[in-house]
Amino acid sequence: MERDSQWSGWHWTTLMLSSISIVAAVFAIWELVENRFFRDIDYVSLHYLYITRGMASSLILASWAAWFVLRQRRQGEEDLRRSREHYRRLLEASPSAVALYDASLCVSEWNQAAERLYGFSKAEVIGRALPTIPEEKEAELSKLLLAAEAAEPMAMVETLRRDVRGTLVDVQLSVLPFREGPGPCDFLEVTEDIRERVRLRQTLLEVEKLTSMGKTAAGTAHHLNTPLAAMLLRVQMMREQAHDVETQGDLERLEGSLHFCQQFVSRLLEFSRRPAAQKQPEDVGRTIESVVSFLAPALTALKARVSVDIDALDGFRILGDRNLLEALFSILMSNALDAISSGGMIAIRCDRPSSELIEVRIADDGCGIASADLSRIFEPFFTTKGPGRGTGLGLSIARNIVLEHGGSIRLENAPAGGAIAILMLPVFRPAGAGEETSS
Repeated sequence: MERDSQWSGWHWTTLMLSSISIVAAVFAIWELVENRFFRDIDYVSLHYLYITRGMASSLILASWAAWFVLRQRRQGEEDLRRSREHYRRLLEASPSAVALYDASLCVSEWNQAAERLYGFSKAEVIGRALPTIPEEKEAELSKLLLAAEAAEPMAMVETLRRDVRGTLVDVQLSVLPFREGPGPCDFLEVTEDIRERVRLRQTLLEVEKLTSMGKTAAGTAHHLNTPLAAMLLRVQMMREQAHDVETQGDLERLEGSLHFCQQFVSRLLEFSRRPAAQKQPEDVGRTIESVVSFLAPALTALKARVSVDIDALDGFRILGDRNLLEALFSILMSNALDAISSGGMIAIRCDRPSSELIEVRIADDGCGIASADLSRIFEPFFTTKGPGRGTGLGLSIARNIVLEHGGSIRLENAPAGGAIAILMLPVFRPAGAGEETSS
């Protein structure tokens, strides 16, 4: 506003000075012409000459003023057009869906990312009520708008939105106040599709649940095997000693039931064992970068700093299952995130301690691990986190994955504070290289 006021003052000052200059020039030229050619004319002719001079001056001045104002107007319109194009390009370049609406949810802006995410075209939403809010989320949005209007921008809120087909979409949104002048406040909603992140998170939870169930089933089956075997042996001995046909029939049926229980326990043990991993040569560096990219929103929310040094792995791979390796590094990175405070640091460094091994170190500057807990840190269901924050299965799963890939893992406290997870994994050697392939 202040800049516009300064420009307007400069505009009128320029117009006034140029008009004075034109009038002065016209009068000067007219005086020269009059003194040169009309010095001896009569009074009446001189009167008409003055009138003509005034009209000519007025016409020249009006033409000049009209040209000047039109030129400035065209220049202002061109500047406005360029500014709008620049603003539009910035809006369309955003990878996140952007919507601008007022307090009544009437949409005034809608970028291409929003069209791709929700399926509503710009023409369908501009000037109309925002169509992406599910009924069950209307109260939540009202609270977000009130908080944003009170200068409390709401950032990175996980919620649901609805697309053109009526399907609910998991999104992470930020609501920011947007004001143009002294008028009412508009709201800028920036949303990001997090369906893949939510899917992966749910998959990890399911893996933890299934692993827990599998361990429970395996433990139950193991404890049942011994008494079942003893009971079956006892029943077989009783059948050999019994001479009554009816008693032998009862014992035979009992023996059959015990055999069924043994077979059921065997199937339970087979079910609890995880199928063999689908291994192939994998680039550990790429897997680490993929996991860091996946956890980027959580790192940003915590204002955490991450350094990744994988230069030593250039050209070296391991024989592994991509999904299991991603789960392994996700578990270790998530544990590091839980340990650090806001603004903390996570450092990932890879090295080659020998020609046969790859070393991966994931260090954080968090709270570290109590000495009494170090010996139990990989036990199933053991956790140092508070209630509701962990199942105690993450590191147990991580150790099993490392062992399945022929490696080793250990956790230790860093001298300067925090904890370090140290992994050793065997380097993949193609059969053609003259060495046996790692497995």
